[in-house]
Parts: sequence; structure tokens; C-alpha cells
Amino acid sequence: MLSTMQDGQLSLANLLRHGCHVHGASEAITWTGSEARRESYAELGRHAARLANALRALGITGDQRVGTFMWNNTEHLAAYLAVPAMGAVLHTLNVRLFPEQLVYIANHAEDEVVLVDGSLAPLLSRHLPAMETVKHVLVANGDPGALEAPRGVEVHAYDEVLTAQPDTFDWPSVEERWAAAMCYTSGTTGDPKGVVYSHRSIWLHSMQVCMTDSMALAQSDKALAIVPMFHAMAWGLPYAAIMVGASLLLPDRFLQPEPVARMLAAEKPTLAGAVPTIWQGLLHHLETNPQDISHLREVIVGGSAAPPSLMHAFEERHDVPIVHAWGMTETSPLGSVARPPVQATGEQVWAYRYTQGRFPASVRARLIGDAGQELPWDNESVGELEVQGPWVAASYYGGADVDPEKFHDGWLRTGDVGKISPDGFLTLTDRAKDVIKSGGEWISSVDLENLVMSHPAVAEAAVIGVPDEKWDERPLVAVVPAEGKSVTAAELRDFLAAQVAKWQLPEHWTFIDEVPKTSVGKFDKKRLRGSYAEGKLDVTHF
Repeated sequence: MLSTMQDGQLSLANLLRHGCHVHGASEAITWTGSEARRESYAELGRHAARLANALRALGITGDQRVGTFMWNNTEHLAAYLAVPAMGAVLHTLNVRLFPEQLVYIANHAEDEVVLVDGSLAPLLSRHLPAMETVKHVLVANGDPGALEAPRGVEVHAYDEVLTAQPDTFDWPSVEERWAAAMCYTSGTTGDPKGVVYSHRSIWLHSMQVCMTDSMALAQSDKALAIVPMFHAMAWGLPYAAIMVGASLLLPDRFLQPEPVARMLAAEKPTLAGAVPTIWQGLLHHLETNPQDISHLREVIVGGSAAPPSLMHAFEERHDVPIVHAWGMTETSPLGSVARPPVQATGEQVWAYRYTQGRFPASVRARLIGDAGQELPWDNESVGELEVQGPWVAASYYGGADVDPEKFHDGWLRTGDVGKISPDGFLTLTDRAKDVIKSGGEWISSVDLENLVMSHPAVAEAAVIGVPDEKWDERPLVAVVPAEGKSVTAAELRDFLAAQVAKWQLPEHWTFIDEVPKTSVGKFDKKRLRGSYAEGKLDVTHF
């Protein structure tokens, strides 16, 4: 028996038409460092139409890839809408990748047109000669003369090209399972891998972002998207904002604590999303430059685990709740959000909030043990997390032969190690590659990091496993002291002694100026391990 329901395509062309018409008064706001430039969603729709016409004139007539080498700003948002809505494929290039990785993904995706911010044009110039398929570059917010292009590549001024185009476009009927956008993993091991999102997966993911037990994005919000638009589609915030009419505050390249604080004071967003390192920096800035940030009803934190000390500091000192979320490029990225069940009270509430969150109905999850067996959801059994769902990758771009070990019987192997409670809350204890195996027992580097960072004299702490003749591996703690404070390894070890089992207590400590970060702001433990192996760290041993 068939239903009697109509069948419509969940395409981003339909999302653009709806959002830029029904929510035409909402705004895309780009921060310039001292003030904001504003564009209503109605104007944004016309902006996207001019961009689509310009791309058609440059030869984008099918599903060719259009790259973006841009910060979070209105021009990037227009590309988010125009490129997939016209039937092409948006490819967000990570501006922080190593040069060889950047060139690799541009060639692998076969980008034909690249949109670049003027501030990034000199950087792109250095890599453009090796980008084999690029034919056109559009330079926005800057002088196109700053970009030196090799023979065969035409450089255009973004504003000049768009001004010549009509502000209406005949958006085609796009199949919902066609490719809409692609993003590459950060590639800390091997070459980056391409994840290709469909119109359908983005639409469904956007609906999840807006659900009340998820990010709860609403029309009444002004959402500050600090998470880069070149990283996992800015956690889906741009498309979800267009869907419900939430205004978007885009920080451009002004991501340091002082300009972020100034932006908060001027625009007073209600919701924000970024990795923990951004909020750690802002917290330290506010200690010496206090201001009211209680206009933020919530801050969404993902990318890596938020230390409980950070969560308590924001809530107790600034009346701003931090909401933990988990996801990855391969999950679009929303996988789970930590909203405690209504039955939780007292300290139970915090216990739930420390987790990576509960899985929604559309994301199935399971834990796999060392012997390949599925483990129970008992909040005790620890295994590798695998997930399935309509916005979860089934393979990488290039086919099933690209890193097949990442996929297991139709499930995505996340590489995250953790446990799941009977009511579906995920607690990650480590990355599979970062867990410390000491004397046949596992030590969670994440747990140790969170405990060390709860000390008031510590700004950041990263834990890695280092070789040990007797125990195979032992933890080494790399500590960044808080500004203006001092602490010794002995003091920190005594601080930990009352909180962890004796066999877990680290005997190797080092103090550094900054924990190395990946291109998306996570702790880069691969580089930290390399520094240790090369003898570059001054290590205290107990």
C-alpha cells in the first residue's frame, strides 16, 4: 500500500527560496574588526542569484566543484547557498591545511573555480600553480592584483563580476540525493579524505540543528558562528539559520579573544558555537577585561571535549551555559548533544552535561570491543564508537576503496573510544589512537587533561603516551600555565594524586608555551609526540 502524500525534493534551492523570502528581514552580519556590515536575507538571496549567474558565465553548468578559500563572511554564505542551489558542488578549502594537503584536496576534488578573500589571496597565490584544474579565481573583499595567477587561470574582482549580473536566477530542480557540498578531513594521518554531503543530508541535518533537544536554533536567535565555514560546514549553522530565519553573526578573520569580546559587546548574539580553545582564550581575556556576556543563552562546544572546569567557569562567573556536543566531518557533523534528561536533579545534571550527549533518533550508535563484539550500553563497557544515519558518511569520495577500514558493515568507525549509558548518553574517554595502554590497562588521556586543566594555574594541558620499557606506555603531561600564574610539576602531581588511581598518576611532565593545534583547533598530539621523540621537550621525571 502506498501513501497519499506528495513527494518533494529536499533541495537547497528550495531552502534558499524559502529562507530568503519568508525570513527576508533576518540578517547576515559580518564583523570587520571594529564594526559590522549587514545584509538582510532578502538581499542575500539576490546576492546568491548574482553569484550563480556569474558562475554560469564562467562555465559552471553542471556538478563541477567550486572551491572557497574564505573566512566566515557574507560572501562565503552566498556561496553556501548559490553553488549547491544551482546544481554545482561547494568545496570548502581549509585555509589552515599544510600546503601539500591544500593542493592535494583541490586537485582531488577537481575544483574549477575558487572564491578567495583578499586577505588570503597572497597565500593562495603560492599554491595556485600546483592546482591543476582551477580555471578562474574570484577575489572578494580585496585587490585582485594581490593574487599572482599562473598562465591559464583568470583572476576576477568579485564585486565587478557580480555587479554585471541580474539579481534573479532560475534555480533548477535538483535531486535531493545529488552532491551539494564536500569537505575534507583534516588529514592528521595520510591524505585528507573527502566527505560529500547530499542536499537531503544537509536538509535533514539542518532540521536536527533546530530541534529543541539539539542546538535549539530558533528565529529569535542571533547565532555567532565562530566555527569555520571551511570546517564540517560550520556545524550546519548557516543552513539551519536560513531554514528558521535566525540571524547569523560571522566573525571573518577576527577570532582572537579581544576582537571576539568586542564583537560580543557590539552585537550581543544569543547563541554561539566554537571549539573549546576559543572559549578558553575568551575566558582568560574576560578575567582582566570584564564585560557582561549574559546575552549568550548558550554556547555550543564541540570538536574536542570541553573541560568541566571551563563549563563551570562560564556558568558560575558569566551566567553562560556551555552545552557539549559531539560530531565529526563524516557526520555532517552533528552526532549528539548533552541535554540532561528531565528526571536528572542536582549533581546528576552536571554528570550528564559532562558527557558528549544523547544520540537523536536519526543517529544509530554501537560500541565494538577488541574482539569485534558489540558491547552493552551499561555506562561501563568501553569500546570504539560506530554510527549510522541519514547524514552519516557511507564512504569517502573516490569510492569504497578509499580507506575501507573506516567503514564496517554499513557503519562508520569513528575512531573514538568511549561508553554509552542505558539512556543513550555518550561519554568519550579517548581517541583510539591516543588512548594510553599501560601494563595491559587503558588510561584516558582526556580524563587526565580535564583534571589537570581544573587546576587554577593551568590554561591548557595535553596528555600523550610515551614509551616505557616496563609498562609499554606511560602518560606525559604537557602543561601551559595560565597567564600570570606559576605552578610546578610536583604541585600538579600532588593535585592529581587525590583524584586518580596511583597507577594512572603521570610521572612525566613538561611545560610549554602553547599546545600545538590541528587546522581545526584540536590538540595536535601527533606533533607533540614528535617533539618528545626528537628530544625537544624539557621533561621532568618522577
